[in-house]
Amino acid sequence: MHLKNRTAIVTGAGGGLGRAHALFLARQGARVVINDVSIANAEAVAAEIERAGGEAVAIAASVTDEAAVATMVTRVLDEWGRIDILINNAGMLRDKSFAKMTMDEFRQVVDVHLFGAAICSKAVWDSMRSQQYGRIVMTTSSSGLYGNFGQANYGAAKMALVGLMQTLAIEGERYGIRVNALAPTAATQMTQGVLSDDNLTRLDPALVSPGLLQLVGDAAPTRAILCAGAGHFAVANITLTDGLFIGGGDQAADLLIEKWSDVTDFAGAVIPEYGFVQAEREVASAKKNC
Repeated sequence: MHLKNRTAIVTGAGGGLGRAHALFLARQGARVVINDVSIANAEAVAAEIERAGGEAVAIAASVTDEAAVATMVTRVLDEWGRIDILINNAGMLRDKSFAKMTMDEFRQVVDVHLFGAAICSKAVWDSMRSQQYGRIVMTTSSSGLYGNFGQANYGAAKMALVGLMQTLAIEGERYGIRVNALAPTAATQMTQGVLSDDNLTRLDPALVSPGLLQLVGDAAPTRAILCAGAGHFAVANITLTDGLFIGGGDQAADLLIEKWSDVTDFAGAVIPEYGFVQAEREVASAKKNC
């Protein structure tokens, strides 16, 4: 019972991966808020948890509705006194090639994934700061980290969540708030038709959820990107190569082309602790070489 006396909100928990997350957190002892746009689906998952001896409450709210999310958070704080964990899981797909995609289809996906996660994180942020403890998980994707045909909207939103995670982790560190990202591969309604039937059978969502304990427990890291699927776990990182000082002037463009293999050489690559590491390294290199 690693999460006994902890309160967790899981968005989009009425089915699929969100349901698996909610059931897992409940088995670890957490009180779980089952959030979904469908109250029937949310209540079914909450009832499942309660039948197993856990504590859960179902709350219907769209993550893009600031007022509804604020009401949900107020209700949870009134009933349970604290919110320790937020799993930003709610999502949707509108897959098309970029040439055929409308801006409305692009915006819909960004609104749910990026703005939904930002709205929910903002709603719990003050209470987590006040209690000097919080764990937030963003749901990113390999489509965001590495790209995927037909998912320009989804990939853009999912990579944006990594940027949100990086900054919130830095801002939340002094308040005991740790923020991480989960990149799952799971057989859900969102992946039907995307993966083969044989692969889908191996990608039970329940095989992803155990990764949450590392990301939300007392000893959780911060700014980790955990990739999980089919019982396999790996970590992705955004790295910065050592690079090469080329200098300025018109000749710099030709030199960059000539030295491209040296600039992209991963030997000596680092994982920056914050964004200004890039600028600091560039200025240091310029001082050294001028």
